[in-house]
Amino acid sequence: MTETTYTQTTPPGAAGRPRSPEFRLVADALRGLRQDLFRGAFAYRPLPRAAVDGPVGRHLRGRAAQYAAWAPHLTVAAAGGVAALVALGQNAAGPAALLCALLALVPVLLTLVRPVGAFWTSLVAATATAVIGTDWGSWPWAPSSFVAHLLVLTVVAIRTRPRTAAWMWVLTGLHGLWAEAFFGWGGDGTDVAPMLIVSALVLLAVTVRHTRREARQEVTAQQTVTEHERSRRTLLEERTTIARELHDVVAHHMSVVAIQAEAAPYRVQDPPPELEKAFATIRENAVAALTELRRVLGVVRAEDYEAPDAPQPTLADLEGLLANVREAGLEVDKAVTGAVRELPPGVELSAYRIVQEALSNALRHAPGAAARVEVAYVLGGLGLRVVNGAPPAPHLTKPSPGAGHGITGMRERVSMLDGEMTAGPTDGGGYEVAVFLPVAAVSEGGA
Repeated sequence: MTETTYTQTTPPGAAGRPRSPEFRLVADALRGLRQDLFRGAFAYRPLPRAAVDGPVGRHLRGRAAQYAAWAPHLTVAAAGGVAALVALGQNAAGPAALLCALLALVPVLLTLVRPVGAFWTSLVAATATAVIGTDWGSWPWAPSSFVAHLLVLTVVAIRTRPRTAAWMWVLTGLHGLWAEAFFGWGGDGTDVAPMLIVSALVLLAVTVRHTRREARQEVTAQQTVTEHERSRRTLLEERTTIARELHDVVAHHMSVVAIQAEAAPYRVQDPPPELEKAFATIRENAVAALTELRRVLGVVRAEDYEAPDAPQPTLADLEGLLANVREAGLEVDKAVTGAVRELPPGVELSAYRIVQEALSNALRHAPGAAARVEVAYVLGGLGLRVVNGAPPAPHLTKPSPGAGHGITGMRERVSMLDGEMTAGPTDGGGYEVAVFLPVAAVSEGGA
């Protein structure tokens, strides 16, 4: 006997029917209204101070720059003072005029600390001003309430988001129609339409400002991500290039080890079996290492990569490099200090590539300038210094799309060899690259 369990899900809707798109749209809209204008309406949200390096603060110094940080607060307070003056001018002198001025000022100042609550306070203050005021030329907004409510809508819209601004405009219209319909008995005219038109224009301008700022932030974030990915890709490309170049050097040495291990037993008469076995093991390990090296190179090799026909360059080939650079229009001198000696192939190749890239950068960024290459053979390694002067016509220098990749490649080569590198502009407007590549000392007996 088989027991079957049935799972019944609760159907959407009260009667089990799916909700219509219109119903979901209205439900989402009301949920947004509750979230924007009802939930935490009087929550404490002080207006932050302006940045010191903002549009105003960056042009000021000392205490003036500190005071400029309060510029938004002073602006709102001054606008509220204007609304209060309008109330004093439109109403007959007396306690009613002072109360109307206070009802115009308080909602505007409240936007500095409780923006959403200031909107509700402004609606209540507008109704109270219309009731106790002596100027009944318009309804439901007296002139001071009209100015104060526009200021509140503007500040709250700036401090919140476009959806909140849309809800405030709708509720402002509903409040005006309600007040006109039920309490418009004492007014000679209605200003609901002017309020809706002017507030719509103001809120539209604020919404456009919000949209532009968000778009600018998204573009900035995207540019940051793109720049990070570009730098990461450049770093991987440089490491791949270094791996390809060093493959030839390492493969040559491993081939020499394999050949010498194979030929060594024939140089000795009647070598013992243990020696023959040891050389055979050395040769097998060298051949296995070559096989693995080729396999690793195949992983990092690009599809369009072609192996070089000539051996990888060394410091002995610097004269040919300098000759090519001189033909390209760069005046360059070379100075060698210390006892010239043969260095490990990896150091020779990296030193050549560093000088090559530094001179290429000088050609791109300082055309017509003079350059100098200094090579110093010291006891602990090799020192390189490539410096170029300022370009004769800096305004004619065009930006290079590959700027920055050469420095990345140099640093990767120096880091691979546990060296040190500094690169930066000189006092005269040129550029200097200084590198030290350590080389382990080899005893004469080992040499």
